[in-house]
Amino acid sequence: MTLQIGMVLFPRVTQLDLTGPHEVLARIPGAAVHIVARTLDLCTSETGLTIQPTTTYRDAPAMDLVFAPGGYGQIAAAEDGETLDWLAAAGAKARWVTSACTGSLLLGMAGLLHGYRAATHWAFMDLLPLVGAIATPRRVVIDRNRMTSGGVTAGIDIALHIASEVAGRAEAERIQLALEYDPEPPFRSGHPNVARPELVGSVREQVQARFDERAAQMRRLTRSG
Repeated sequence: MTLQIGMVLFPRVTQLDLTGPHEVLARIPGAAVHIVARTLDLCTSETGLTIQPTTTYRDAPAMDLVFAPGGYGQIAAAEDGETLDWLAAAGAKARWVTSACTGSLLLGMAGLLHGYRAATHWAFMDLLPLVGAIATPRRVVIDRNRMTSGGVTAGIDIALHIASEVAGRAEAERIQLALEYDPEPPFRSGHPNVARPELVGSVREQVQARFDERAAQMRRLTRSG
């Protein structure tokens, strides 16, 4: 039986939020992975990579698993009624609702995380309560059929958790080995828990405008909704 997986795509996505998990999920036996967007037009990521959708919201089949990536374009996507409507409808029927990075904020704006523990990129964790989610600062958070992760590279981790959930641990381990996913980063600076305080402050300052923009949008949209 085919496992239908729908991965949302929008302009200015963080491509690794999408392509990292895609590399894992597409290797699950029996999986059909759909890159779902408003149209079939090419989407350009926030770093300039172009990605081709495979189906539209209108033509996509019913999904067993829905996945939302993040990125700067998540802000505009949260203003798009078609995107939120598709996520809400597909997520309500899907067996699993999943995300990487700030994709969880998009799920939340679609009403899919209210009362669920969830994660997102460390710099935006404080925004999760605005959509009724319970902010949980872990790299991967699984609460019932909701699976969310921290930022960008954590998308690979959550995809392996998804593979284990839907296909079994042995299959997930096979995929991990085939991808040689055995991280050995050159620096201990990938999370505020281990990075130098001055580095954390610098990155927070770098993303502060994006945090403020998201916060203002989410407060406005949740009030109006």
